[in-house]
Amino acid sequence: MLTRPSRGWLALLAILVLCVGVELALWLSEIFGVTRLRQTAYENGGFWPGLLAGWRPNYDSQPYLMFFSYSFLHGGPGHLVVNMITLWSLGQGVIDRVGGRGFVLLYGLSILGGALGYAALAQTAQPMVGASGALFGLAGGLLAWAYIDRFSAAQTLWPVLRVMLFLIALNLAMYWALDGLLAWQTIPARLWTEHAQGTV
Repeated sequence: MLTRPSRGWLALLAILVLCVGVELALWLSEIFGVTRLRQTAYENGGFWPGLLAGWRPNYDSQPYLMFFSYSFLHGGPGHLVVNMITLWSLGQGVIDRVGGRGFVLLYGLSILGGALGYAALAQTAQPMVGASGALFGLAGGLLAWAYIDRFSAAQTLWPVLRVMLFLIALNLAMYWALDGLLAWQTIPARLWTEHAQGTV
């Protein structure tokens, strides 16, 4: 007997479909020679710290919408695939723990938190795109719940600490592999420059 998918699973699938659909449209446009579409998407949907410092927006609500729209854009197919695999695996754990509403709430707050973090820490005028901020929020939620569960049951906290150490090591490896750009700075300067010049 087939069971109806829960709202949490539908929300997770909706986010996946939206992110994949946007990147697919941008990627196909580049294949067919419409290179300006990706740049336009970044200009209008990416998170631009300068809009919080007096830049003139492209449209009135851009300084507000960018706090969420950035998370549905990605820096290319590779960036999208890594983020969507991570979203699928983390999203299942969060839905199992707190249900659909809890997942949507944590995901939304994590998107907002990623934007606020970038606004506070960015030392560049480049835009931020990608779901990495939301994904770190989901991972943080799962780690916090694991800590609470193990602490309440008087169990060793080593498994939680081990995952935290792994995430730190992963970030250091990403820092090295991406020439000093971490996940929250998802468009490297050279890639943005190439997009802005229409060479990609």
